[in-house]
Parts: sequence; C-alpha cells; structure tokens
Amino acid sequence: MVTKTVQVGPKKTGKKPVRVSVSKAVPPTNGTTQRRTRKWDVTQRDWALYHKHKTPELRKRLLDKYVPLVRNVASRMAMGFPRSVELPDLVNTGVIGLIEAFKNFDPSRGVKFETYAVPRIRGAILDELRALDWVPRSTRAKSREIDRALTSLENTLGRPPKHDELASHMQISERELNLTLDDVSCTQILSLDEVIYREDDNRQVPRIETIVDKSSNNILGEIEKDELRSFLEVALDKLTKQEKLVIALYYYEELTLKEIGEVMHISESRVSQIHTRAVIKLRGMVREQFALTG
Repeated sequence: MVTKTVQVGPKKTGKKPVRVSVSKAVPPTNGTTQRRTRKWDVTQRDWALYHKHKTPELRKRLLDKYVPLVRNVASRMAMGFPRSVELPDLVNTGVIGLIEAFKNFDPSRGVKFETYAVPRIRGAILDELRALDWVPRSTRAKSREIDRALTSLENTLGRPPKHDELASHMQISERELNLTLDDVSCTQILSLDEVIYREDDNRQVPRIETIVDKSSNNILGEIEKDELRSFLEVALDKLTKQEKLVIALYYYEELTLKEIGEVMHISESRVSQIHTRAVIKLRGMVREQFALTG
C-alpha cells in the first residue's frame, strides 16, 4: 500500500491549498504474478499423497476435484449436438471416462492428468452417443458429406445448387444421389413441440400446428368433384357415338389405342384423332360451364 499526497484547489486564489492523502494498492514486487487457479487444478501434493496411501477416500477426493473438467469438456461438445442431447447425460457419461482415465493414468511418463484424461472423456461421450444412435455410422457419414458439398457449392455459386450440380460435385450419378438422400432423410428427427415461424404471417407457433394432412377428405373438394362428375355425365351425351365408344374403351375398359382400333376396325392413328377430338370437346364444355357458374 502506497500513500500519495496531492494538492486540491486553484493555486492563484490566495487561499491555502488543501492536501489530501490517497492510498493506492501496488502489486507485489517479487517478480511473480498470481495465476488464476482453475477449479479442477490439483497440486502435486495431492497426487503424492494419493500415490503414497491410495485409499478410497483420497481417490474419491481427487475424482471430485476433476468433475468440473468433465463438465467443461461436455459443455464444449454439447454445442455441436442437437438440443435433444442433454448436458447432464453427457456429464454422467464423461465421468465414466474420467474414472477409466484415472485408473490407467501413469504419472511416471511426465504427462499431466488433464492432458491424458480429456481425450478419454471425449471418447467415452462419443462412444455412448454412437451406442444410442439408431442410424448407421455410414449414413451419418453420407449426411456430413452432403452437408459439406452443399456448403461448398453455395459459397461458390452464391445460390442453392441444383440436383445435377450437387451430383457432379460429389462425383456420383443422380440416381446414387437420390438413394443417398432417401437414406439421409430418415436420420432427421423433428420435435412437434418445437416453436417455429410460419411462412404466411411470420408468427411463432408449435410445429404440430403447421402440419396438414393432405390425405384427409376435404369437404369443399368433394363437392367440387361431385359437381364435375355430374356435369361430365351430361357432357358425354353431347359427343358422337364414335367418340363415346373411344372414351369408354380407353378410360373405363382401360384398353390401349391399338386394342381400341382392333375392336372398332380402324387404325390406331384414327383412334388417337377421335380421342383427342373428344377430350378437346369435353375440356371446352367444362371450361364454359364453370365460367358461367363463376
């Protein structure tokens, strides 16, 4: 601690200046700086004491001091994992790796325990995640390969790549790319409770509210189909007998144009002309009818 006296007040007022003592902390001058101690730092004395006695109590005390190291490793790894992977689960698995590292650690090699333990902790966490993953590792590798290719092409082209461009960049055929995308698409799991933004009004809603069952019956659509079906029955009566026969054989009996020609004793090209003429007539009548009804 150093005390310094300073003068306060103007010098030309004729008044006696006021002297104030200010105390200032000065760091120690022994040439050493205090190092910030990490939570999992263990002294050589702790290790020496453990190797001398090797009691369960000393072992547990050392392991407890290294638990923050496990939490640090798990927190860093969790940044690259989906949100479904919870940090406490990673920490619990990492502790198993810590215990294995502690069991196999040889201090005579001159390596710090932290340096030896971190890869073992990471390995234990990754092994557990692979064991719980239902997707084969080869499929995961394909997914990462596609992600890297997409990123590279987007950076080069300045836009999302086309299907053939992606296949060419990966040096595979489009059919192989389709098969790979089918495999990779099964690896994505989405939460129905996840809050996302809707495209129409940019409002946050749960994902489950944005799912539409396209296979369900639409009442309005069914009414329109019934109306169209009823009108087609009327429109078919306005066709010629030859046109009606071609339409019936082609759409109801599901015969080919060649087979229809054999039944009607005409050429296949003639059947095609009759079919085209009938379809044009029906299309025109449908457009006119629905234009009149709004």
